[in-house]
Order: sequence, then structure tokens, then C-alpha cells
Amino acid sequence: MLRSSIREFLCSEAMHHLGVPTTRALCLVGTGEQVVRDMFYDGHPAPEPGAIVCRLAPSFIRFGSFELPSSRGDVDLLRQLADFTIRRDYPELGGSGEALYAEWFAQVCERTARMVAHWMRVGFVHGVMNTDNMSTLGLTMDFGPYGWVDDYDPDWTPNTTDARRRRYRYGQQSEVAWWNLGCLAGALSPLFPDTAPLEAGLERYVQAYAAAERQHVAAKLGLAECRDDDLVLMQDLHSLMHSAEIDMTLWFRALAELDPQAPSLAPLEEAFYDAAKRQGAESALNDWLARYAARLATDPQSSAQRCAQMNAANPRYVLRNYLAQQAIDRATAGDLGGVHELLEVMRHPYEDQPGREALARKRPEWARHRAGSSMLSCSS
Repeated sequence: MLRSSIREFLCSEAMHHLGVPTTRALCLVGTGEQVVRDMFYDGHPAPEPGAIVCRLAPSFIRFGSFELPSSRGDVDLLRQLADFTIRRDYPELGGSGEALYAEWFAQVCERTARMVAHWMRVGFVHGVMNTDNMSTLGLTMDFGPYGWVDDYDPDWTPNTTDARRRRYRYGQQSEVAWWNLGCLAGALSPLFPDTAPLEAGLERYVQAYAAAERQHVAAKLGLAECRDDDLVLMQDLHSLMHSAEIDMTLWFRALAELDPQAPSLAPLEEAFYDAAKRQGAESALNDWLARYAARLATDPQSSAQRCAQMNAANPRYVLRNYLAQQAIDRATAGDLGGVHELLEVMRHPYEDQPGREALARKRPEWARHRAGSSMLSCSS
């Protein structure tokens, strides 16, 4: 259908230009037919314009691809699939047998860690991180009820069907990825005489994610390196952003404008959603800014280097759900201008684009609970 096809087309391209490992979109084609969908599974199906999006990737093999033959006890087919995947998608790996499978699994773990760390960097929430939506190449795939964090909330999920349990919430994505890799390890276990190599691969995930997290903390804060106390600095900021209802994208982008010699909230005002919460957190936020300014004073980078680094890690534009929904509404009425404009903007997410400032603003209040602009279903 047109609605979900537009969302997938725009998101895969936006993720690519944000520097996130992802599948791509080649084209979006309307079918000219109507498709009946029940968007929220509430007994209110309705016809919608049909469409097809053509997706591109070196491979669409998923974790779940290995779970099927393993669950059936078909070890020969499992081995054949593993051999094919390694030969086609990981030709640089040498060796054979258990050692080859172990290194391949470890590579999958590392790629997955780097992918999810990028999600966290830009505030992306996948929404449905089951094993069949996880790529063995560490690429973001299957864009359904995804979303970008507006006001920072580690417990937020864009998926209506996950609203109660919140398994796939923003702050738990790294843990869910590790759990999914554990499922893949279980599926591959018939290829190993013992689990030690698979456990080593899972440990590679932990190490790779921790390393990527440190890189992104340093980049987002404009630091030459991430020390242990910088992780605490970032964690404290996240807690304040949550309690004060601060827009994640706007805050980190504006943080580059801070004057370390006279730190204040002035360049960050547009990031607040609630004036009362801002006022209540003002003292704590100013204390944090003073800590951050003191940390910058010990950093060897120049102010210009710091700003360039931060602006390369913290996007000006992200594909907020309400922006996508506005483009969808226009397209449903026959006007594809909104889709083309969003696509062009998302091709340069780290650049200031004169005349398009409206697409870099925080979520408007009307979009907080509107269908399609806040939470969505797997049929979105």
C-alpha cells in the first residue's frame, strides 16, 4: 500500500544518508489499485491506494533463515545455508569447518553491534526487532512501525502492538539485538561440538557495541576521546533530557553552539517541549552544562574541530513520523511533492538547508497522539 511503501522508501534512504548501515530503496511505484488494510487492527479496515517499493541489499538473509532448518533438525540444510551465506556475503573469510563458522558468527555479531549503536546515535527506533527482521550483514531492514525519538525517552516505542510490553523500546534495542544473536547462536549450535565459539561471538558483540558507544559519545559531545567519566556525563544528560522532556535531535545539534566560556541554556531553548519541566530542571541542566564546559577545557581539540565533529554526528534533519505522515497525506491526495521534498532533505541530514528550517523543528503538539504521527502498527 502507498502509506507503508512511502514510509519504507523514505526511511531506507534517510538511514543511508545518516550513515547507518541499511538496505536501500530503488523505486516506489503506485499500482493503481486499492488495498484493504486495518491499520490498528481494531476492526475498521479501509481501502487505501496500493504501491510497491523495490528494496535493494547485497543479501536479505536473516537470523530467522537459520532458525527454520535448525528447528526441523535438518543439519545438512543448515550447513548448506551457512556455507552459501559465507561464500557469497563474507568471501574474505578463510578456513573451513568450525573455525570458519565461528569467525563468521563473530562478524555478524560485530556488524549488528555497530548497526544498533548507530540507531542509538541518531535516535532511531526499529519497532519490530524479531529475529526475522535482523540481517546477517548487519543492515537495517524491514521498516514497519519505526520512529525517531522526539522528546528523549528510553522507554518509547513507535509500535502500537508493543505498547504494553515495550520490548522493542529505544533504550532496550542493544539488549534485544544481543538476545536475537543468542537465538541465531542456538540455531547454529548443531554445527559446533560445543558452545564456546558461539559464546565468544556473543562476547564480541558486547565489546564491539561498547567500543561503538564510546566513539559515538565522543562524537556527539565533540571530544577527542571518550573516557569512563564521559560515559557517566552522557548518562546523566540522558536522565535530565528525559525528565525535562527535551528533544534529542535539537539538543545535540544545538549543543555545538554552546560557548564553553559562558555555558547557558540560551542556544538550547528550542529543544524543550514543556516550559514547566524546563523550569524545574533548569538548575540541574546548568550544572550539567558547567560540567561539560569543564570537560571541554581539558580536550585538545579546537572549537572549530569540536563543532565540525559534533555536526557530523548529530543530524539537523531526521525523518520524524509526523513529517512522513504529512507527505503520505499529500501523496494519498495525488500530490507527491511532499515525498520528493523530504527525500531531498534527508539526502543531506547534517547540512543546514536554507528555506527548509520548518523540517528541522520539534514535533508539534497536534502530532503527539495523532495516528501515523506518533505510534503506528505493523501494518503501517
